Amino acid sequence: MSKSKDQVKKSRHLKRFHYSVDQAIEKQFNWKQMVRLLAYLKPYSKTYLPGAIIAMLISTAVRLAVPILIGNVAINVAIKNKDTSMLTYLVVIIGVLYLINYVGNIYRIKWVNILGQNVIYDLRKHLFSHVQRLSHRFFDSRSAGSILVRIMNDINSLQELFTNGIINLLMDVVTLIGIVVILLVFSPKLALAIMIILPIMFYISTRLRRKIRRSWQDVRIQQSRLNSHLNESIQGVRITQSFSQEKENAEFFNGINSDNFESWRNASKKSALFRPFVEISNAIGTIILITYGAHLVLVGVDNGGIEIGTFVTFAFFLGMFWEPISRLGQMYNQLLMAMAASERIFEFLDEQPNVKEKENAYEFKNMKGHIEFDKVEFSYDPERKALHEISLDIKQGQTIALVGHTGSGKSTIANLISRFYDPTKGSVKIDGYDLTDVRLDTLRQQISVVLQDTFIFSGTIMENIRFGQPTATDEQVMDAAKVVGADDFIQRLAEGYETEVEERGNILSAGERQLLSFARALLADPRILILDEATASIDTETEVKIQTALKRLLKGRTAIIIAHRLSTIRESDTIYVLEQGKILEHGSHQQLMDNKGEYFGLVKSQFQMLDAI
Repeated sequence: MSKSKDQVKKSRHLKRFHYSVDQAIEKQFNWKQMVRLLAYLKPYSKTYLPGAIIAMLISTAVRLAVPILIGNVAINVAIKNKDTSMLTYLVVIIGVLYLINYVGNIYRIKWVNILGQNVIYDLRKHLFSHVQRLSHRFFDSRSAGSILVRIMNDINSLQELFTNGIINLLMDVVTLIGIVVILLVFSPKLALAIMIILPIMFYISTRLRRKIRRSWQDVRIQQSRLNSHLNESIQGVRITQSFSQEKENAEFFNGINSDNFESWRNASKKSALFRPFVEISNAIGTIILITYGAHLVLVGVDNGGIEIGTFVTFAFFLGMFWEPISRLGQMYNQLLMAMAASERIFEFLDEQPNVKEKENAYEFKNMKGHIEFDKVEFSYDPERKALHEISLDIKQGQTIALVGHTGSGKSTIANLISRFYDPTKGSVKIDGYDLTDVRLDTLRQQISVVLQDTFIFSGTIMENIRFGQPTATDEQVMDAAKVVGADDFIQRLAEGYETEVEERGNILSAGERQLLSFARALLADPRILILDEATASIDTETEVKIQTALKRLLKGRTAIIIAHRLSTIRESDTIYVLEQGKILEHGSHQQLMDNKGEYFGLVKSQFQMLDAI
């Protein structure tokens, strides 16, 4: 039976997200994790937090005092005894109490908002700093969009919890405890009759808890997928338009958007179940108060009943009693949302770098640049080896080239030198030090990598070049640009070095972006320079300019060049030919040409391609 069009679309939709690691985190709701989240309040435990709590306690005390003054003092005493003076005093006292309540609320709202914003700032800063230090393997299996969701959306979802939720939770708990104590003191029988519905409410809320939590967790997953697709679509919009796939992409987006909509609808529907139960409980409580309370008033105080003022006080507190319970229900939903978000945040925070740094790691201060690979093996996944017992000895100041077909292991060797990954077997050493014994920052500060697809940040040309050496002066930046031949095109720009470039440097050509990356690398003054297909995007005219710059750039440095262009690698001291993670041959350009092996074949095929053109 053939599949329908919708089924095919759904199938493609699922397959496209098959790689996603954003899956439901199956953990029980536990308060240990919530305590961990609340630990971010600790830096403010002596400033905003106690101030907000004191303001909350004052406001709550006023709210609890007013019904007692109205029912048990104004009605039971002043009105009963027709004491107008006492009534006047009570009006003034209640007015003053409401004024105190107003001031307390102002400071409570002010301090909890400052507190919440500071906590969100600290949490986002902590998560971003942590993610920046994670190894490349972490980013290999996650899309940029899914990471953005956790740093932005998941942390934003905690904002309400920290700005209002925590203090409101304390206020509602204190209010409920105060009301229960007061009601039990005035009339235990009536109080117990009204609160008989509470065990039923507790049972229902417990049953709903897991379903609500999992539904909000699903919301986070769908948001992550939506953001991942948006990020991918925006970055690939030129490819989409070039293949006229706008309609197909829009249909695919509609599928993800529908999943996101359904997850929100489902979570909202389940969360909304709590409030009606509170309303029903309120109605039952009111019926009990009217029937049983009226009975107690009619039988009189002498026969175990209550006064009319006490009945009025109970009526006041009954309205106040269900209000915090209703808010606690909403707060509970908020806690479930916070738990779903915090699980995803802590999953990232608990992620440890695969490339770990030892406590007493060696600090590279004066690297010379002697690189050794001792029978190195490496695998990105257990099923396939990227390198097979590779042994290299690259002397200080040497320039070596790595050539071979795509997937032969060239870039893997470069990644191991920068210690973006650790070898599966064997060791990589620089100046005799095993890289696993070296501090990562001091290692990478003395290595510059220039990639084929260089990354240009939003900002000025000056700032982008200075990224390689933040303390460099403007003159040093300009000198570096002149050396690599970038100064010519920079001076032609409207504002020269102060020209603002867009995200990823879209206003620049591929060759111009590459020249900036060379200037950035030169300014960093590395001891080891890695060029990974760095000249692949440069046209012939620009390449001629950059050959002279390369001589200056490579002088006195150990260099590893990964390239296919003969003009880039023929001057290398040693050329290594790789195939499927193994070294097939090595030697100078002339030696390899004389051997007429794999390298000779690569060069010959390149010339044949040029002749064909």
